[in-house]
Amino acid sequence: MTVDNKETSYVFQKQINDKGLLCVGAKGDGMYLVLENPHTKEQKVLFDAISGAAVNSLPHQDPEITEAMGQFAKESVYTFGAYYANYAAEDLGKFLCDKSGGDFASALWTSSGSEANENAMKIIKQYHNELKDYKRCKFISRKQSYHGFTTGTLAIGDGSRKYQFADILIDESKTPKVSPVYPYRNQKPGQTEEEYTKELLDELEQTFIDNDPSTIAGMIIETVGGSTFGTSVPTKGYLDGCREICHKYGALFMLDEVMCGLGRCGYPFTYKSPEFGLSSGGPDLCSVGKTIGSGFVTLAGLLISPGVKKVFAEGSGSILGAQTYHSHDFNCRVGLAVQKKIYRDNLIENVRVNGAYLKEQLKLKLKDAKYAGDVRGAGNFLSVEAVKDKATKEPFDPKEKVGTQLGNFCFERGMTIMGVTGTIESKLVNNSELVCVGDHVTIAPAFTFTKEHCDFIANTIAGAFADLEKKYAA
Repeated sequence: MTVDNKETSYVFQKQINDKGLLCVGAKGDGMYLVLENPHTKEQKVLFDAISGAAVNSLPHQDPEITEAMGQFAKESVYTFGAYYANYAAEDLGKFLCDKSGGDFASALWTSSGSEANENAMKIIKQYHNELKDYKRCKFISRKQSYHGFTTGTLAIGDGSRKYQFADILIDESKTPKVSPVYPYRNQKPGQTEEEYTKELLDELEQTFIDNDPSTIAGMIIETVGGSTFGTSVPTKGYLDGCREICHKYGALFMLDEVMCGLGRCGYPFTYKSPEFGLSSGGPDLCSVGKTIGSGFVTLAGLLISPGVKKVFAEGSGSILGAQTYHSHDFNCRVGLAVQKKIYRDNLIENVRVNGAYLKEQLKLKLKDAKYAGDVRGAGNFLSVEAVKDKATKEPFDPKEKVGTQLGNFCFERGMTIMGVTGTIESKLVNNSELVCVGDHVTIAPAFTFTKEHCDFIANTIAGAFADLEKKYAA
């Protein structure tokens, strides 16, 4: 279903003056979106396999949460966090700190993941100031990463989103980048996982040395890669090694779990995965978002370890700055209700069990697909990389925008996914033309998804790759 006639839009986002299809509600079990053509009023129902941007932990319009929201609206009072706290922010903080098993002792609640990560950079800097270690002002992050769309987070991120704004971002000398964990392309033939991990960690340590370790404030990385290059998980020992190197040189180690965390990958915190997580303990800081409020409210946050909290408590006793909607009472009430329901109904276990089944089905259905390369991810945060040649892993010509094509094919088959270009790299050619190399699709349905939903997702994606094959065979 397309929109043929453009008219003035009053939303300055997406395609300017093109309303596109408008969402008018959900259907059935809340796993389906209803989209409408604003001109013809024609509607299309789609299974929501990506939940926007991996946001929904519960289905759309969950009746238990929406009913509770009505009551919360009657009870909530706005307070500015710099002056007064509220019970909801305290209760949500305690709930998640308790679920961390002691890894975290405090939380800052924000309105978005970008905002959480932006605040994290300032908190990390102030942490070192509290210790009178004023030289530390650099942040190590990874190539092909995404941490948000504010200027600070664009600087520590990478990929296509940042190039247009490069001249207003933090100088690259203060945001050195290391290689992502991307074994599908970067692990050499005959190289063991242990050897590949060592190669990545050697590069990280050398980056510390090359950039003067005494000036590094922290390392910020996604536990599982997000939308930029498609849910690549860490190799065994990688996270432990990163934390060890950071602490060796006096820097903080932070994990970004805004997109991959709080159950999305099958565990309460993704870094606790026994397959690829930290062997014990947690990071110094961890950002969370998206699934915490399941799209019912704009909510994200930053979790603080006991060690970091202790430095502030024994120093100035405060953090610099407070934003208008930090620790918003209503948002925190809703977030806590969502989290309690997730744990009460064992939905994280459902993600782990059905996610493993879905990954298995994707591999099975795409085994003979000509253009389907790597199937990767954890929980129900899964991706399929598209390649022109499976043997050589040659990507498609960037002009083909195969990720977008696959997204459109899934749409026509009745399902939303995230179709992405720039999987391998995004680069400027002649300082003007942005070229995005590589393609993938990503899925992340609500945690209530069933085996029947898994079969539909796998069959739809396999069908989309078959559609792609037909197109290029014509």
